[in-house]
Amino acid sequence: MILKNIFDYLLAFLLIVILFIPTIIILIIVYKEDFKNPIYFSKRVKKNNKIFSLLKIRSMKILNQKNVVTSTSYNDPRISKIGSIIRRYKIDEIPQLINIINNEMSFVGPRPNVVEEVKLYTNHEKILLNDKTGITDYASIIFRDESEIIKNSSNPNLDYNLLIRPWKSLIGIYYVENRSFFMDIEILFLTLFSLFDRVLVTRYISKKLLKYDFETYSKLFAPTRELKPLPPPGSNKLVSQSDLDSVYNN
Repeated sequence: MILKNIFDYLLAFLLIVILFIPTIIILIIVYKEDFKNPIYFSKRVKKNNKIFSLLKIRSMKILNQKNVVTSTSYNDPRISKIGSIIRRYKIDEIPQLINIINNEMSFVGPRPNVVEEVKLYTNHEKILLNDKTGITDYASIIFRDESEIIKNSSNPNLDYNLLIRPWKSLIGIYYVENRSFFMDIEILFLTLFSLFDRVLVTRYISKKLLKYDFETYSKLFAPTRELKPLPPPGSNKLVSQSDLDSVYNN
C-alpha cells in the first residue's frame, strides 16, 4: 500500500505539470460554451463509506431538472458539444489528479459511485468500499462503452442497475480481493492501450477473468455480448424502479 501511495503521488504530480497548460485551454473552451463553471463537483463515496467531491471537467449543460439521472447515455441531450469529445477520450477525468493528491482516490481502484447508488449496495458489494477508489480498473475498461449500451434507454438509471452494475461490481470485487502493485501497473497500461484498441484489450482481460471463473464471466464475454438483466452480487433479486425511488426520492 505504501508503494502504491508513493507511486500515485509522484505520477499525479508529474501529470499535473505536463497537462497543466492543455487543461487550462480545455477549461477555457468549456467555459466559453455557456459561461458556467467548467469544473463539475460530484458527491461520491470513497473507502470506508466516506463522502468526497469527485472533480471532473464539466461535459454536460447545466439544467434545472426535477428528476435525478446519474447514468448517462451516449446520445444524452444534456451533453454539450465539447462534452462529447472530452468524454470520448476521458479528458474530463484529468481534474481527478487533484483527488489523488488529496489522498481521496488512486489511479487504480473501483470507480467511486454516487451516494444513492451506494445505498443500493448489497452486503457483498460493500467489499468495494474496503479499498481506495480509483480513476480506472478492469471494469472501467470493459464498460468503456457504457453510454453506448444504454443510449436508447427510456430509463437509464434502471437499465444501468440491471445490465451494467452487476458486472462492474463483480469485477470490482475481483480486483479488491486480488489486487497487487503489479496488477495496478498492468491496468494503467491496459487503460492507455484501450484508447486505441479496446477490443484487443478486452480480449486480454477476458482471458484473465475466464481463467479465474469461467462459469461466471463466460456470460459477459460471449461473442454477441447481449447483456441481460441480472441481480447485483450478493442478491437473487433484480433491482426494481421502487428500489431506485426509495433512495432517490428520500
